[in-house]
Amino acid sequence: MSTRKAPASAEAQEPCGRSKSSSPRQIPVVGVVTEDADAQVALKPMDLNRVIKLLEGTDKGDLEEKQLKFVKKLMQYYQNGLPLRDLAQIFKILNLCAGKIAKQPHFTESACNILKLCGLPFLKKKVSDEITYAEDTANSIALLGDLMKVPSSELRIQICKCIVDFYHAEPPKKHITGYQQASSSYKIQMAEVGGLAKIMVESLALLENQLVEKLWVLKVLQHLSTSEVNCNLMMKAQAASGICAHLNDPDPSGQLLFRSSEILWNLLEKSSKEEIIQQLSNLDCLLALKEVFKSLFIKGLSHYDRQLRNDILVITTIIAQTPEAPMIECGFTRDLILFATFNEVKSQNPLVKGLKLSNSHEDFELKKLLFNVIVILCKDLPTVQLLIDGKVVLALFTYVKKPEKHKIIEWSPAQYEELQLHAIATLSSVAPLLIEEYMLCQGNARILAFLNWCESEDSFFTHGNSFHGAGGRGNKFAHMRYALRLLRAMVYLEDETVNTDLCEKGTIQELIGIFKNIISKSNDKEEAIVLEIQSDILLILSELCEHNVPRKEIFGTEGVDIILHVMKTDPKEFQSGFGYNVLLFSTLDSIWCCILGCYPSEDYFLEKEGIFLLLDLLALDQKKFCNLILGIMVEFCDNPKTSAHVSAWRGKKNQTTASLLIKLWRKEEKELGVKRDKNGKIMDTKKPLMTSIQEEQTIMPLPVNCPTVAVMDVAENIRAKIYAVLGKLDFENLPGLSTEDFVTLCIIHRYLDFKIQATHKQRELANKSWQNFLARTSNTKTLKKAKRLQEKAIESSRYNEQPPNAIFHQTTIKGLNTTVPSGPVVILESTPARLIGGPLADTDIALKRLSIRGGALQKVKAVKTLYEPKKSVPT
Repeated sequence: MSTRKAPASAEAQEPCGRSKSSSPRQIPVVGVVTEDADAQVALKPMDLNRVIKLLEGTDKGDLEEKQLKFVKKLMQYYQNGLPLRDLAQIFKILNLCAGKIAKQPHFTESACNILKLCGLPFLKKKVSDEITYAEDTANSIALLGDLMKVPSSELRIQICKCIVDFYHAEPPKKHITGYQQASSSYKIQMAEVGGLAKIMVESLALLENQLVEKLWVLKVLQHLSTSEVNCNLMMKAQAASGICAHLNDPDPSGQLLFRSSEILWNLLEKSSKEEIIQQLSNLDCLLALKEVFKSLFIKGLSHYDRQLRNDILVITTIIAQTPEAPMIECGFTRDLILFATFNEVKSQNPLVKGLKLSNSHEDFELKKLLFNVIVILCKDLPTVQLLIDGKVVLALFTYVKKPEKHKIIEWSPAQYEELQLHAIATLSSVAPLLIEEYMLCQGNARILAFLNWCESEDSFFTHGNSFHGAGGRGNKFAHMRYALRLLRAMVYLEDETVNTDLCEKGTIQELIGIFKNIISKSNDKEEAIVLEIQSDILLILSELCEHNVPRKEIFGTEGVDIILHVMKTDPKEFQSGFGYNVLLFSTLDSIWCCILGCYPSEDYFLEKEGIFLLLDLLALDQKKFCNLILGIMVEFCDNPKTSAHVSAWRGKKNQTTASLLIKLWRKEEKELGVKRDKNGKIMDTKKPLMTSIQEEQTIMPLPVNCPTVAVMDVAENIRAKIYAVLGKLDFENLPGLSTEDFVTLCIIHRYLDFKIQATHKQRELANKSWQNFLARTSNTKTLKKAKRLQEKAIESSRYNEQPPNAIFHQTTIKGLNTTVPSGPVVILESTPARLIGGPLADTDIALKRLSIRGGALQKVKAVKTLYEPKKSVPT
């Protein structure tokens, strides 16, 4: 939030306001200070109990005059500060004076004078006094909030002044012998302990029609809300909703809106953001925010007004992130869309008639904030129709074009560049929701034309000094990155109309050309953004070509060349963290989608030693790539020309493909916890492929159509793929294998047989379980035996030693005729509850007994209760 000052007129409304210095912090000059004897005074003892007793007396003659005289004497006595030890009694005197104001107005001045004393430093005689009198001090300061209930404007204002002075402590005029000033933050800490902030929030309800006092309370809350403790107290008092709902109350000074927005900011930053948003997400608060924002947007001319307008918009954006916020219901969404697009799309709405934004910093920030709020609002699907009505897609597409040099625009070149990038980023969120509007605006053609300009040699200096422009200084890479993100978002929709239109416009060839040009132009400084652009291009091509052979043919040899170029990257780069891993994933995905299934492309890939490059990547032994690379290898092996390339590959130390695959198999089994001896032989012949993970998993009931664990294991690890690749090599005449490799090869060769065996075993276990179930439900003796075994198992699992004073609750239900552990109650609706008496009707804890046991179930008669009251009969 920007730092700003309230207008000068605001301080003029503060009665007896103290002017505060805004000069920067000064460096103190340290010197030898000699205390003047005249600057020191002694604090003589004063009988405060006598003053209290006097004030508690009833009205008799000149008692009021005598009371006022003693209070005035007290003022003179403590004019240099209040000792902590006397604080409780002084505040009691204050409370007594305040209580007399309603009937004896003369006590108003006395109460205010005592409050002025509270603005002076608190004094301590011992170092421990701050701790000793902490409770008395906290209670005394909390009393200030309670005194706001006294219906005296002068008293309330003086209370607020007193609290504000906590934050602007001044040294005492004279030093009192034997006393020291308490720490400068002591009063603030005690205000937190006493819960003053919560009481002051509650006092706002008493000041609905009293503007001056209300402004003073807001000033106090503005100071108090700089603390996390106070913000949490204010949050509990519903400060956010109470303050926000009155943002639009009339106030000529402008203080109310300024101070209220500051308080809301502090609450959002220093307390539970979720709770504050919840308090603000109601119709009253949003209507107030809407009216305030509209007023500042249309009428705000000063620098201060524009800053305040932007702050209100940021608060609104935070609230809009909550789906429950009634942004549409209050009309705020429609207005925000109008304000975001009126510069780009002509509107007849009277709100924006004759309105124009300047190139000031505040208006520039406003435009970016409006783009941002559109992204937030579009996440709520009911907003889509309002986006259509507001022609948001058309408005944003006005930025997807080459900047016009000779056209007079309201933004500076740097500002326009940032807005252009921000608008394209916004389109990436909005356009996928509005496909029809996107096509009506010829979105594909506009993006491709913009990409063509990005690739051109046109002299255009970009500033690259914004979040969206990072990495694009002096070039058009930032523009290209966001245009490709937009294109990727549209392609990922898998909308055939959009994708067909793109391909008909030559998108595949253009993207391949851009990729090639980037390779020749990029340098190390632009490495990160270039890698991101290359990844996005490959992802877009993958989505366009997948399951479409004609498009794969268009991808052709030129496309294969760019994939091979990436695969030849130095392996060390994949650990550099600059995005090479993402680029490699995109490249492997492109092989899946753009090459496999197109025989000319497959043959060209093989001719250019693509299989060698794949095996080189596999030899890096990076787990995140292995599964994907092996999957590609399996698909490529369907091409009869592949086997020769796989057999011919040699890695480091003359490693063969078979040796590499067997090494990966052993590593995978070691990670999975498969039992093998030191020579690699099978240890558990009944479960030769069983992993430790599968053994640890409990038996879970699965639907009939759900694959078994043995089947799921095929998809989750690489063993099945290694088996498939070696199967294409016929498991014979494999060079470069050791004795251990041959042992492992035998296991791999029998992988499918072992897997079928495991599947059959699981079926046998399922069948056996079903047979046991049928036996229990068909034979009484079997059921009783199963029940006894179940109870024995339950008893053996219980803790035998009973700790002293422990209470054990019975968890079993006697008489429950089931042989499975009792869990959630299952209600069968096939038999009406009125016939069986409801859940647990036939158990030992049944509320109602069935009328008979065995035979047909009968309706249970209602139980007659004693002392049943007679119903009155209408006459």
